[in-house]
Amino acid sequence: MVTLSRAEEKLKRLNRIGIALSSTRDLDQLLGMIVTEARAFIGCDAGSLYLRDAEQLHFVVSQNDTIRKRLGEKAEKALFRPFSVAINRESIAGYVATTGENINLADAYEIPAEAGYSLDRDFDKRNNYRTQSMLVVPMKDHGGSVVGVLQLINALDEQGAVRCFSTEDEELVLSLASQAAVAVSNARLTKELKEAHYDTIFRLAVAAEYRDEDTAAHIHRVSEYSRVLARAIGLESEQQELVYYASPMHDVGKLGVPDAVLLKPGRLDPEERKVMEQHPLIGARILSGSHSRVLQAAEQIALSHQEKWDGSGYPNHLKGEDIPLFGRIVAVADVFDALTTKRPYKEPMGIADAMGILQKDAGSHFDPAFPQAFTGIIDEVIEIYSKYQ
Repeated sequence: MVTLSRAEEKLKRLNRIGIALSSTRDLDQLLGMIVTEARAFIGCDAGSLYLRDAEQLHFVVSQNDTIRKRLGEKAEKALFRPFSVAINRESIAGYVATTGENINLADAYEIPAEAGYSLDRDFDKRNNYRTQSMLVVPMKDHGGSVVGVLQLINALDEQGAVRCFSTEDEELVLSLASQAAVAVSNARLTKELKEAHYDTIFRLAVAAEYRDEDTAAHIHRVSEYSRVLARAIGLESEQQELVYYASPMHDVGKLGVPDAVLLKPGRLDPEERKVMEQHPLIGARILSGSHSRVLQAAEQIALSHQEKWDGSGYPNHLKGEDIPLFGRIVAVADVFDALTTKRPYKEPMGIADAMGILQKDAGSHFDPAFPQAFTGIIDEVIEIYSKYQ
């Protein structure tokens, strides 16, 4: 039986970590994973990560086992304060980003004056913590550019005592940091493409509904409400993101509704109502035939967001779970926004009253579980409502 050496085991694990990092496209999730995996790989108490943006480093991830054990995970997260530092040689992270060199310190409180950089002890003082051994490495992409800085603190031996970072640790972390840098660059590109995609969809949605003076804010609110509701009912992050990007086009079919109907300052008569009720069909036709997952979801939402749980909606009088999930989600978001927004024919309703109507219509207009889930995230709903006024 062949027994792998410790070095071979480390390399195999490093390879597994690299594969995991390269398969993650969500930037925030990836950054946290980098620190978590690096700390577990080497065995250290704390770690943090700085992301480079032009001539600044942004402190974006912080993990500290000692603080978590002492105060709890929630308190540990509350202590995290995002900040930025200039890229120069005065701070440890800035020095690494500037020079592209590693820093391996046996004791961060004993940095010689000639080093030129120093440790900011503010965190230690505020939290009764002692930063001792430190390993700080640059995250370089394939072109050699520093995209971030990975900082590991207080390496631990098998008994849990603080030790120095070894030369082997340094080599392994540097290799991991290189893999992480490529993954970060890819995730950033993915994020930029998604943002550009959303921006394009959003602008097209605004153009489609330009006759309504509240259009831009309405579209933003509905997409944000839809995303937080999707999370509240337990959908995975990918589905949350998909409904967020697809929902802005929910009313694109109003392109086919005449001004006299769309902007009428009063209730619609039966004939006008028939005209208005064509907009889901028009929207679905506009969006049909695309190979894009986002536009396919948008087509589904456009067609089904006016359906009702009891079958009394339109255009197809679908009932219950025959209504697509995304359509059910956007129905709640859209109605809530309509209730709380001034319209040509009405004044806005208060948030509490609007929530009451959602609850009253659970099981008739809406999926029975969704109004309760929406009420459960009231703080986030209010934040979105306030942001897009």
